[in-house]
Amino acid sequence: MDPAPLYQLSKQYGPVFTVHLGHQKTVVLTGYEAVKEALVGTRQELAGRPPIAIFQLINRGGGRPFPLAVLRWAPSNITFALLFGQRFDYQDPVFRSLLGLVDDVMVLLGKPSVQLFNLYPRLGALLQLHRPVLRKIEEVRAILRALLEARRRRTPPRGPEQSYLDALIQQGQGKDPEGLFTEANVVACVLDMVMAGTETTAATLQWAALLMGKHPRVQSRVQEELDRALGPARLPRPEDVHALPYTNAVLHEVQRFITLLPHAPRCTVANTQLGPYLLPKGTPVLALLNSVLLDETQWETPRHFNPGHFLDADGRFVKRPAFLPFSAGRRVCVGESLARSELFLLFAGLLQRYRLLPPPGLSAAALDTTPAPAFTARPSAQALCAVPRLQGR
Repeated sequence: MDPAPLYQLSKQYGPVFTVHLGHQKTVVLTGYEAVKEALVGTRQELAGRPPIAIFQLINRGGGRPFPLAVLRWAPSNITFALLFGQRFDYQDPVFRSLLGLVDDVMVLLGKPSVQLFNLYPRLGALLQLHRPVLRKIEEVRAILRALLEARRRRTPPRGPEQSYLDALIQQGQGKDPEGLFTEANVVACVLDMVMAGTETTAATLQWAALLMGKHPRVQSRVQEELDRALGPARLPRPEDVHALPYTNAVLHEVQRFITLLPHAPRCTVANTQLGPYLLPKGTPVLALLNSVLLDETQWETPRHFNPGHFLDADGRFVKRPAFLPFSAGRRVCVGESLARSELFLLFAGLLQRYRLLPPPGLSAAALDTTPAPAFTARPSAQALCAVPRLQGR
């Protein structure tokens, strides 16, 4: 449209005024001071673009919100590449099937019927409460057996080990008097890694994105730090974590705040003195990790999302002893190091390129942080908008 009439109106109404363009109420900025303050002074708050009808037609509707579940794909593919020695195309039916089955199993494991089965196994077996989970697990095993067979055919007898599956196959080709590397055991090992190695990291990344949409000021500060440390083009690397204390603090606070795995079941393997109590061998022990991550004696504002929990007065990252999302001791999560690296690279890379916003018509405050019912405390099904950031790229 011709801007001349708008410029003339500014002489009457000042550098900032409102007009109706069709049915859309629009704010108009004129003059150096008003335009500079809006485009530069607001940083990310004015980085979006309004829908323009003709461009939406040209681009066949333009962008649309993406479901949070999409963020499961990248971390899961990293795990699969390590396990199977190959990265899957995101449209690959095997990849889609595995993700779908893992999702189904996690939802089923969180159902009251399975909890009842765990408490009363005989009654649960009589009522067949375990059958839905076992059916899904058997479908996963069938896929894993097919991948195992395909990997056996392509792996030279003494070739280099390029994946976890390769390593298990190589071990099975040598002397195995105790039968530790039978097909059933290999499949069982890979099944454990698939279940434990995809859900936790994928769910944490979804939470991180959701919380950035919910807390735009925190997101802006992360992006300012990324811009200073990395510039507009260089991709983040693992060693950059030391130059990004606020980003690191935000990721730690995400993991603390969501308490993804609320407890760590253990069992005494011998008579154990625990403080003033003697626990006989075989005693089940339930360590509530969420009670540590939300402990009022350890965290200033445990019920609030606050990256300051991991920063000192000078803005340096501080490691807190009560940060135990990966558990602790002999059974600490074996994939902790990998999970930390994955989360950092994916989170930093995502925010370096995109501003995460609620869908049109929804405020940041309206985004729901109530966990969905499942084995892990995953976020409920929601969508976000990813708006490309303008940094000269």
